[in-house]
Amino acid sequence: MQDWKKLTRQFNFLLFDGFSNHCLANSVEPLRAANTLSRQALYAWRFYSPDGQAVHSSSGLQVTPHGALGKESGDVLVVMPSYGFLGLDTAPISRALRAAAKRHAILAGLDTGSWLLARAGLLDDRRATIHWDELSRFEETFPNIDAVQERFVIDGNRITCSGAMAAFDLADALIRADHGPLLSMEVAHLLMTRGTPQSYALPMKSEDTLVNRVLGIMQSTIESPIRIQDIARRLGCSQKKIETRVQSELGTTPRALYRRLRLNLARKLTTETDQSVAEIASRCGYDNASAMTRAFRAEFGQTPTAFRVQATSAHS
Repeated sequence: MQDWKKLTRQFNFLLFDGFSNHCLANSVEPLRAANTLSRQALYAWRFYSPDGQAVHSSSGLQVTPHGALGKESGDVLVVMPSYGFLGLDTAPISRALRAAAKRHAILAGLDTGSWLLARAGLLDDRRATIHWDELSRFEETFPNIDAVQERFVIDGNRITCSGAMAAFDLADALIRADHGPLLSMEVAHLLMTRGTPQSYALPMKSEDTLVNRVLGIMQSTIESPIRIQDIARRLGCSQKKIETRVQSELGTTPRALYRRLRLNLARKLTTETDQSVAEIASRCGYDNASAMTRAFRAEFGQTPTAFRVQATSAHS
């Protein structure tokens, strides 16, 4: 895995006619959500086409790019052709991608973008995947590549992904590597969870059953928080075991996790409802508005009222 710690990471998406807008959205929206939730410019992105002209997705969505291939530079170049990729398997495209490789630290091929990277010699002696419908042909055409049937593969500074649904998993993995499991969980919740604001069913990527059960209890008791030792008692294990497993899986303490769940709900209610700060405090397990305001400011850098005003201004 690369060093993903730089403050703002620039993604450049190279789009071709026939690209999948589903794949594009599943790549960009998690990055946008990470920025929104962290309130930082963790990621930036721009769109390019081979000649700088508008491109159309397979469903007819038109994207006007920021420029032509050859005028971009950044941290990650994402190659996204999808349908009609064999018609793009040309010497000029290969030369352009090899030149682009010198301007980017990391190259990623999404859907059938892996084919174009492979043809340019940019996946030689790497593990890689491609849309599974093309996997056999990919393996036969490029025998010097270790072709594998996986959702996505990160091999050093080369990334390949099998398609639109897997693109979200890839973005989640990159956010997790960059900024930790809690932010990736919150992004998944923001984009995938259905229901009312009081629902906070964070999808877990960990297979640790105990951590999932701890989260379940915490989420169901946000309005009336209980002690960690009482959670342990409910689960029939020691508090120390919970602390060790949560720290190992999520990189934080159970108390900090509980507090973050409560404050994330407070943030959601602040921006999505007209409830008073006192009402929100009660729904998030705080004895009074002052206690929640202090915790909210410590977590997000401003009071709930200021946060609401800023959010309202941004959408007006």
